[in-house]
Amino acid sequence: MNSIKLNLGALAGFVDGNALLNYKEDVVRCQKMLHDGSGKGSDFLGWLNLPNEINEAQLSDLEATAAKLKAICEVVVVVGIGGSYLGTKAVCEALANSFDWLQTERKNPVLLYAGQNIGEDYTAELVELLKTKSFGIVVISKSGTTTEPALAFRILKELLESKVGKAAASERIVAITDEKRGALRTLATQEGYKTFVIPDNVGGRFSVLTPVGLLPIAVAGFDIRALVKGAVDMLQFVSEDVPYEQNIAAQYAAARNLLYQGGKKIEILLNYNPKLHYVSEWWKQLYGESEGKDNLGIFPASVDNTSDLHSMGQWIQEGERTIFETVISITEANATVVVPVDAENLDGLNFLAGKRVGEVNKKAEQGTRLAHIDGGVPNIAIELPKLNEYYLGQLIYFFEKACGISGYLLGVNPFDQPGVEAYKKNMFALLEKPGFEAETAALKARL
Repeated sequence: MNSIKLNLGALAGFVDGNALLNYKEDVVRCQKMLHDGSGKGSDFLGWLNLPNEINEAQLSDLEATAAKLKAICEVVVVVGIGGSYLGTKAVCEALANSFDWLQTERKNPVLLYAGQNIGEDYTAELVELLKTKSFGIVVISKSGTTTEPALAFRILKELLESKVGKAAASERIVAITDEKRGALRTLATQEGYKTFVIPDNVGGRFSVLTPVGLLPIAVAGFDIRALVKGAVDMLQFVSEDVPYEQNIAAQYAAARNLLYQGGKKIEILLNYNPKLHYVSEWWKQLYGESEGKDNLGIFPASVDNTSDLHSMGQWIQEGERTIFETVISITEANATVVVPVDAENLDGLNFLAGKRVGEVNKKAEQGTRLAHIDGGVPNIAIELPKLNEYYLGQLIYFFEKACGISGYLLGVNPFDQPGVEAYKKNMFALLEKPGFEAETAALKARL
């Protein structure tokens, strides 16, 4: 059975040859903390065995709901923020035709996003577009009161009801929320929305393999069964029973923490396929929100090559040596484009004639890795045989499992995000929300 691969060979010279082996005891201890629930945040470990718990009835229900939306909607708006939309966008952008949005005849609705920002111009432009489209809404929130998605949903719900009527709108709205409590659960019950549950023990950034990700991914026309199958297989490949020396999640967690201890404070997730941009965005939330606390944590950054070689490439090559790279490498492209011969050869590229564009890209990847290593940048490689649902499912679970281990190695709770509340309190006070009167006065004095 094919699997994604982890290549740590380029760490020679940056991490002592025995360091990974000597780290084994700590890594195995942290992995055990995940599996026996003895670590911090153990009430949010529902993602750990989640792929194995997704059953036929659940998949069929998700597919049937997606089919219903597809039958009546040109556009489906996914309303959510953070983990409530990034996993969906990561998978859909990776798998979609890059220019699919220009097609006039479509098999599946266009997925658009709202509630991931509070941009007034963005919201106004979305509303104007939706006035001309047959649309539905997938609203995702455990509480239903998170400001950004709640605000967007209020606006879009009113628009949808004004277009098709309240009864018809309820058929076009799906709520993914808490099983029993919260404002969105109450509203969904009152209005008769179709609902799916966000498990209490799964945090947002680990939720892409729940209905949070699976429903909109199915609406977009992608194979959620293959995605889940990839995650199921990766769960076995990185299980607690797999020896440390063969366990790629444990090895990745170990390598990045050893580099951090050696002064490499920034990890750059790097790819050579523009379709992976939002995979990087999802990864940044997963690791940044999980590890960035107690004044600790590797800063997660990303670049898209070869584009960013012409912007960030200089800094990576010769800037401060506080960085390391993790490269997502795709072995085989899904399409074929061959460089043609040009009789005049004014661009001097006839030496590439007959080669696939993917071969040129791969040599750019290999050449850049060697240059960066020579420039003092440690490199980790994650290799996917192809870019499809199955290997994306593997990649998602791989990163999740490694993140849990890595957070425990760092000594933090990888499953909370207390710092996120700081901006919310200030925002509510400045907006003069009832109950924040003292904070309002204090902040206005500072401004």
